[in-house]
Amino acid sequence: MKQDSDLRNNLKSIRTRLGMSQQDLANIASVTRQTISGVESGLYAPSVAITLRLAKALGCQVEDLFWLERDLPEIEAILAKPIPNGQQLRVSMARVGGQWIAYPLIGKDAFRQDMIPADGESTSQTGTNKVRVRLLDDNLDTLHNTVVIAGCAPVISLWARATERWHPQLRVQYNFANSMAALHSLCRGEAHIAGMHLYDPETGEYNTPFVRDVLAGREAVLITLGVWEEGLLLKSGNPMGIKTVTDLVAGGGTIVNREIGSGSRMLLEQTLQKEQIPFDAVQGFDNILKSHQDVAQAVGLGIADAGMSTASVATAFGLGFIPLHQSRYDLVILKEYLEEAPVQQLLSTLGHRMVHSQFEIIGGYDISKIGEVVATV
Repeated sequence: MKQDSDLRNNLKSIRTRLGMSQQDLANIASVTRQTISGVESGLYAPSVAITLRLAKALGCQVEDLFWLERDLPEIEAILAKPIPNGQQLRVSMARVGGQWIAYPLIGKDAFRQDMIPADGESTSQTGTNKVRVRLLDDNLDTLHNTVVIAGCAPVISLWARATERWHPQLRVQYNFANSMAALHSLCRGEAHIAGMHLYDPETGEYNTPFVRDVLAGREAVLITLGVWEEGLLLKSGNPMGIKTVTDLVAGGGTIVNREIGSGSRMLLEQTLQKEQIPFDAVQGFDNILKSHQDVAQAVGLGIADAGMSTASVATAFGLGFIPLHQSRYDLVILKEYLEEAPVQQLLSTLGHRMVHSQFEIIGGYDISKIGEVVATV
């Protein structure tokens, strides 16, 4: 029977995963090797009897082997960032503020340590910032139960994984972004929660002045995730004997910096101003990296003598650390999202011992006020 153009199959991947050749499977299922080859290549649609024999031979359900392409939903979504015109890309999906948002899985956004699974594939652009997405399965409940957090704190992923263990039906999507980028992502409706750690020396406040400025009248709450130590990451053993940024500059040491909008860059600039050191006097000031992990790797590999990050990152990478400042890391949530069940489930775990223990053992975090509402705007 000629293959139905909408019929797709997973026969080859399941067969090879089980270590079977086409002939092995043909023998067990009592069909010819040509039949197996024809099905796998899409040239032949098997009868009901052959389909059942193949499923039995592979120890799986018929639905695991065959599906109709037209059965998979296709929805329109707003792109969280531009993509090359007409290019088909893997995307992850979430429902934010009553709209579908598509997050392109491209470049570093496609990985944490391993590759991030996709929810769908973009099929066509329908406008400057909209795209048609063909979902890879029909489990819309998972997408509806996804909470999106934009931020840069490594502990967010610890919180997310602990929460998913406690609420298996909940999915937490962590999009890496510096503090200001996360806040703007929240404002654009691309995230439910923005994480940030910015200090305003004029008011002595953390985060709130920046939230008021960017959200411009929209109502939000700030819930603290903890207070972390920020400072200089140094090579293990501190071979240059550095105690201050002035020591680093005087000794001709090099630094790696973070991008504009990050709390680490802001702290470096404020420290240099306090110690009356011009930015251009610091070797490597314009050498920009995009994450705490990248800074730690650069110092650990000897690419730079120092970089600004946190005590917990220094511990994780076995680096030296000079504390300069304690910064409060807050979660900014629009009030319109607070009553959504997935968001409530996520926030409810901030008081759970399973989350606290993950934060405590990495060091450099004070979580005595975790989960407290510290401001409303």
